[in-house]
Amino acid sequence: MFEITQVESGTLLLKGRLDAAAAPKARRVLEDVHTTCRLNFSDLDYIASVGLGLLAAAQKRLMASGHGLILADLNPHMREIFSLAGFEGIFEFE
Repeated sequence: MFEITQVESGTLLLKGRLDAAAAPKARRVLEDVHTTCRLNFSDLDYIASVGLGLLAAAQKRLMASGHGLILADLNPHMREIFSLAGFEGIFEFE
């Protein structure tokens, strides 16, 4: 199960598994992001390649207008996934 909710600070909280089944839901929310946005990964258990692709596409779109995604609270395993995918130079990490 996957949930993506906006908390009071404007941060998007990701929870559960971002896989192919969750991709349409995540895509809809990310398409509504038009300024710099913080994504909290503290409750995300799993991310599939489709999830990485969605984040990369959103980042590319946002960077074209001077904005971007800030990825926060990644556990060491999740951080390693982004590193292995070569995304450390694409995203800002907190």
